[in-house]
Amino acid sequence: MKESIKAKEPFRFYTRLHLTELTGLRASTLGQLSSLIKKVPGSCIYHHTHRFLQQHQYLSPEPPNDFAYWVTEALSEDELGEKLASIDTIQYSSIRSLRDKIADTIDEYLEHNRVAELKFSRLGEEFYFIKSKSFLLPTNYLVYDLREFVDVLKKVTLDSIYFHIFEARLRLEKGKNDFSNWIETSLGDTALANALSKLDPYTFTLEDLRKAVIRIIERRLSE
Repeated sequence: MKESIKAKEPFRFYTRLHLTELTGLRASTLGQLSSLIKKVPGSCIYHHTHRFLQQHQYLSPEPPNDFAYWVTEALSEDELGEKLASIDTIQYSSIRSLRDKIADTIDEYLEHNRVAELKFSRLGEEFYFIKSKSFLLPTNYLVYDLREFVDVLKKVTLDSIYFHIFEARLRLEKGKNDFSNWIETSLGDTALANALSKLDPYTFTLEDLRKAVIRIIERRLSE
């Protein structure tokens, strides 16, 4: 791709401020956990499946989600914990579908393990539901071509990378990350957009994810 190709619409980089709030809801059994998972706001599901990425941006990727951790540590249901930890978040394009998968996994386990439903967590070890709020802020970075885009990508904060890769795809239900959407719709480069979409962001730290995206784009620019 030539650097001189201008986008139909410029790309505006955004960043985010993150706030967590207690909901007052808690579970001490698997039945209660499943019931509440089906009812709580989507922001709760998002928080408990992405908390590690948001709070520990530089550490190694692929942490277990909070549901898997609690089931294993508080209830000693290792088999179910493994099933929940193995849910591949990248396969789901909405919080709703991810929520359904988590609840279905617990319900299916309970159907075949009735004794597990009788287990209670110890006092103080209940699962407390927390919701995640994001406040979006536009940055001063507005780019019109792919070279400008990759140059800014090297400067923006990890919060900006996080929003455009994770939140835009899943919380805003865009289907793809913002970078792929813009490259495909405004630059018309479907091949590059698909290459970025194929990246599994959950297998990288945020800094390594930035480097991977830059590497793919710079390779395209050199062609």
